[in-house]
Amino acid sequence: MAEVKPVPDGYPVVSPGLAIDGAAAAIDFYQHVFGASERMRLAGPDGKVAHCELMFGNSLVMVGDPSEEMAFRDPRQVGGTPVNLLVYVADADAAFDAALAAGAKELDPMTTQFYGDRSGSFEDPWGHHWTVATHVEDVPPDEMDRRMAEHLG
Repeated sequence: MAEVKPVPDGYPVVSPGLAIDGAAAAIDFYQHVFGASERMRLAGPDGKVAHCELMFGNSLVMVGDPSEEMAFRDPRQVGGTPVNLLVYVADADAAFDAALAAGAKELDPMTTQFYGDRSGSFEDPWGHHWTVATHVEDVPPDEMDRRMAEHLG
């Protein structure tokens, strides 16, 4: 019998899972804003999404409607989220604008950061927090230290 791999082919070692009340609409949002592609979807009862795998470039995010039986709760069920997901894209300004136009709420405006990224953050319509970024400058370590000290005052 063939040996089974502990991590299946095509899966990263860490894959976040997002519980979203209205997962089907959120999947459409993530495809529109981030260019995510749907790898697979399992339908749940009443037309809900039991499990969906979205590829964000080479990263995998699992999405599904909440499930009390599995203690899989969305941010609104637990009073908000302590988690932020960062997604690198080719044009962070365009992705940020698309997110806001599609109903996201701005948390931090688009800014060119001292560490070389242009980024901004938002809360999606389902309560998840995202930072969208484009790397715009490679900053050498000594310059990073200087800028960090300046940034912190």
